[in-house]
Amino acid sequence: MPKLIKDQQVVDNTWTRIDAPTDLEVLPATPIFIPLAFWLENKAQLIQRVDTIGVTVSSTDDVSSLAEDCQSLPVIDVSFPAFMDGRGFSLGRLLRERHGFSGELRASGQIIRDQLCYLRRCGFNAFEFGDDTIDLDACLPSLYDFTDGYQPSVDQPTPLFARR
Repeated sequence: MPKLIKDQQVVDNTWTRIDAPTDLEVLPATPIFIPLAFWLENKAQLIQRVDTIGVTVSSTDDVSSLAEDCQSLPVIDVSFPAFMDGRGFSLGRLLRERHGFSGELRASGQIIRDQLCYLRRCGFNAFEFGDDTIDLDACLPSLYDFTDGYQPSVDQPTPLFARR
């Protein structure tokens, strides 16, 4: 079974990704990720099984369309299509700070170990690498590469100057 980092531990990834669903009837009953557009089009039918539905947000999606769903969705996956595409960091902060999402916020795709501390500061608590050969246990210390930050963030909302 594939693995991921969640809440500072390496755990089994029990969620399956359905990238292009076409029919509600053929969706598996197991926990699945579906694209934001499919969720928005079929929310009325999918809301009854919200415990096993996660929404994948791409870097070009408007997360404000999820604002009313942030209290009911158990997991939101922010997809990073390329290492150099940092828009997902902003989406994570928006989901946590502006929309009050408190569930699992997963970063997936083209993320690297050096980004884990910054992703955590933006509110991500789960990390699914696009490369299955990465040693996840060796990545765990990278969540805390830096002990303090100057700027306010999701994990430390008070800036350094106000903490002195």
